[in-house]
Amino acid sequence: MARFRRKTCITLIGLILFIFGIMVLLKTFRPEGAGFGSPFGLGLFPELQRAESGDNPPNHQKGIAESKPAVDQLKKGSTESTISLEAKLEEFPVPNYNLHVFYYSWYGSPQFDGKYIHWDHPVLPHWDPKVATNFPKGRHSPPDDVGSNFYPALGAYSSRDPSVIEAHMQQLRTAAIGVLALSWHPPGMKDDNGEPTDDLVQAIMDIAHKYQVKVTFHIEPYKGRDDLSMYNSVKYIVDKYGDHPAFYRYKTSNGKHLPLFYVYDSYLTSPEIWTRLLKDSGHRSVRNTAYDGIFIGLLVEEKQKNEILTAGFDGLYTYFATNGFSYGSSHRNWKSIKGFCDSNSLMFIPSVGPGYIDTSIRPWNFHNTRNRINGKYYETALSAALEVRTDIVSITSFNEWHEGTQIEKAIPKTAGQTTYQDYLPHKADIYLEITRKWAEKFQKEREKWLV
Repeated sequence: MARFRRKTCITLIGLILFIFGIMVLLKTFRPEGAGFGSPFGLGLFPELQRAESGDNPPNHQKGIAESKPAVDQLKKGSTESTISLEAKLEEFPVPNYNLHVFYYSWYGSPQFDGKYIHWDHPVLPHWDPKVATNFPKGRHSPPDDVGSNFYPALGAYSSRDPSVIEAHMQQLRTAAIGVLALSWHPPGMKDDNGEPTDDLVQAIMDIAHKYQVKVTFHIEPYKGRDDLSMYNSVKYIVDKYGDHPAFYRYKTSNGKHLPLFYVYDSYLTSPEIWTRLLKDSGHRSVRNTAYDGIFIGLLVEEKQKNEILTAGFDGLYTYFATNGFSYGSSHRNWKSIKGFCDSNSLMFIPSVGPGYIDTSIRPWNFHNTRNRINGKYYETALSAALEVRTDIVSITSFNEWHEGTQIEKAIPKTAGQTTYQDYLPHKADIYLEITRKWAEKFQKEREKWLV
């Protein structure tokens, strides 16, 4: 038995020496500096292999090796995309942050919203039942029949479509517009014909920032809007969006940078209620708090100048693109309005537009139509605004298609018995180009005024 054990030991020692010799021989065939690797062929079974001290597990190494080309490609694509965007931005004119445009994100399509929204706008009846009987009723039926006298180049789009938002920002930059005034309702609230859109604000601001466009808020007259609800609305906007790089802030004469809020139909709320929010003495005052801002009320009738002043607003705007429709929208009154504002330390922000026509949704309102005259109407309004030397000019609108005030691209289209108006003989971007020209002129004029 002892002799058998001795023979066995000798055999095992010999076998070990043989294997060691083979391994030494194999080492001579490996690249210089390489280790032996896993003994006994365990490299063939990575699930059994343990990481050696100081090394990553083999599976992790394999993952890195496989993912590196993908990561490199991703980095390359990201870099190329950044370079492409930077190159595109260099092609655009410099944005003019004293030029604001009213923007609507209430449009929807089946692909992104499950149905058409706003494009199917109802035909609104005249308030006099006798007159109403003379005009059509019902709703529009997209995509060929939309609630507009013009047809968008992007079709009956959804405001939720990222490619649409991107296209809009490119058009804004083409026009040298620096600030988008976004129509806004509080979360869960909406206009009469749409759906809630506050959840879209983040995406709009993200894409706007890519194109160096700023976003301010055009607060609509939602149900229950008073000093308390407005305080909560302003707090919500500032808390949620105030730190976003696209959030617009206006530099005041005392060096503060404050958010600017347009307040549509501000006259629906009494000056006494507004003072609670907008006056230093108001018990819900935002003044000298984290929620202070530049609040701009809407001027329609002449008497509202004093109401806006009494209420504590910081300025006024005129919104409507119909010259002669209201006291505020009439170009001939802008000089006296500017004088009133200057005398009372108020901002005057006149609103200019390319024209007005809303007979697709108000067929009885033809007397308020303002023909575009191939861009001349728009240029007349822009000239009137610059003549009164205002710090900011607002544009009605980028895409309020129902009222035909859009400067967004439109195309010729005939559908059934409907032939839409268009921008011919000019191209689809004519109103963007006119805006760009006047944005540059506005900037040069302001530089003269500030000397």
